[in-house]
Amino acid sequence: MKVGLFFGSFNPIHVGHLILANAMLQNGNLDEVWFVVSPHNPFKKKNTLLHEFDRLDMVNAAIEGNFKFRSSDIEFRMPKPSYTVDTLAYLSSKHPHFDFKLIVGEDNLSGFKKWKNYEIILNDYGLLVYPRPKVKESDLREHENVKMIDAPMVDISATFIRNSIKEEKDIRYLVPEGVLKLINSRSFYE
Repeated sequence: MKVGLFFGSFNPIHVGHLILANAMLQNGNLDEVWFVVSPHNPFKKKNTLLHEFDRLDMVNAAIEGNFKFRSSDIEFRMPKPSYTVDTLAYLSSKHPHFDFKLIVGEDNLSGFKKWKNYEIILNDYGLLVYPRPKVKESDLREHENVKMIDAPMVDISATFIRNSIKEEKDIRYLVPEGVLKLINSRSFYE
């Protein structure tokens, strides 16, 4: 089985994430996409994150009913901050018959060589890359294990959504209905 791993803080998950995951599924020759909720991204400030279980609940609400999408809390039980290469190694040991691919935005390519053991990720797993606006060119685009995937150019940010909530603006078309219900019922980001 070929599985695309879509890592993120998902703070909150929004329709852009789902559009991209579906495009990866359709155009990346995948059987499933797993949303790997990161408890702490080493490149982000921790104090801006909702609790990891709240973010996992939002992911589950967002993907409910789509049997080709799964959530994963694997990094909750790993040392923090979590590194993608360690998570990939762990998942591969747990699921040796799965072919894992890492899903990333094109904006990640220019800094990808700063990732811990990026060569292992490239050589052992490979990247499925979705387009992002205004990105720097990267020589990694030409790497044999980097596949550019045809996907819509989605430029919705979780920061914009969080700020909109603080300003008491309507976000109903930016997040799935189940996510909106959780945000409202638990007073997230207020």
